[in-house]
Amino acid sequence: MLLLENIHPVAVSLLEQHGFEVELQAGAMSEDELVAALPGVALLGIRSNTTITPRVLDAADDLLAIGCFCIGTNQVDLPAAAERGVAVFNAPYSNTRSVVELVIGEIIALGRRLPEKTQRMHEGIWDKSAKGSHEVRGRTLGIVGYGNIGTQLSNVAEGLGLRVIFYDTADRLAHGNARRMTSLDALLAEADVVSLHVDGRPGNAGFFGDEQFRRMKPRSMFINASRGMVVDDVALREHILSGHLAGAALDVFPVEPKKQGDEFTSVLRGLDNVILTPHVGGSTQEAQEEIGWFVAGKLAGFAHEGRTELSVNLPAVQAPPLVEGSRIGYLHHNVPGVLAEVNARLAEQGVNVTGQYLATRGEHGYVVTDVAAPLSADATAALATSPHTMWLRAFGPREQ
Repeated sequence: MLLLENIHPVAVSLLEQHGFEVELQAGAMSEDELVAALPGVALLGIRSNTTITPRVLDAADDLLAIGCFCIGTNQVDLPAAAERGVAVFNAPYSNTRSVVELVIGEIIALGRRLPEKTQRMHEGIWDKSAKGSHEVRGRTLGIVGYGNIGTQLSNVAEGLGLRVIFYDTADRLAHGNARRMTSLDALLAEADVVSLHVDGRPGNAGFFGDEQFRRMKPRSMFINASRGMVVDDVALREHILSGHLAGAALDVFPVEPKKQGDEFTSVLRGLDNVILTPHVGGSTQEAQEEIGWFVAGKLAGFAHEGRTELSVNLPAVQAPPLVEGSRIGYLHHNVPGVLAEVNARLAEQGVNVTGQYLATRGEHGYVVTDVAAPLSADATAALATSPHTMWLRAFGPREQ
């Protein structure tokens, strides 16, 4: 197991308990470094600064699974990983509260113009003025993207007295007194604060630019704690400098340093009432521990028992713990008749099936089959020779 980018020690402990030899590296790896490092690695753990390309996957002959110890998975070529039978897991819920608390803090800080106040105090300037400073109570928060983070932000914001409106392309249930807006433009025209919580799919690149900033209310505020590539930071700078926007807070950027201590460059540096944080929305001790435990558990469950629940690129099969007998994990091309073929070939070998769990996803199918006795080499070979086979793995109970 290779873990990159300062993943929480709880992941190391859990994986070692499951029998893995764990190698750690503090920073991300480049494509060339990954190509050199991955032969012999069964499981890879990354965060948002490591990019997994088809070339990397081609060099990783021993790789079973990738754990993204974060919410996003756009740093991994998911179709390429699926085509090579490499499962990818993430932590879609574990740092939700941490991101929400950061955004709430930024809303209050921007409303009170705290960034420039504290900077001037450090410069020795006593600037005791209420000019431009507002309470958040009674103001309108516009949430763009009403998923796990957006809905929890909605709930907490209402507790502070904010009115909440939201826009999402998916059909989402409104929480509390939040109001769904029929379009992004309608939200922008009404919101005093706009907070982005969209995913990193390629279609969202450049999603929020000059046109959207122009449609925001004069003297409103903007927050992006989602993905750096969705916002045009140059356009944001112009709207801050013109005075159209009263402030902004960004935790993510189109280009981010690869490792701790590298120089950060941005056109937003040095602006009044702009909060810049180094992609720390989910970086609390509580969130990182939860992410470490959650993703490491998914990796171990896949490696030892073939379970793929919550995989983001392979069919999701939630099989029960294996306590006796043997298990076959069989990833195959999704064509008619494969399950019948599996059972026929096992029957020819006299294998008694005790449980079976199947799911399909796009071009791939995955079936987990539990059998009463250890499988013979002939039985596994009978399945492995099928033209539909992508990979076949046998598992036994952990105590064996």
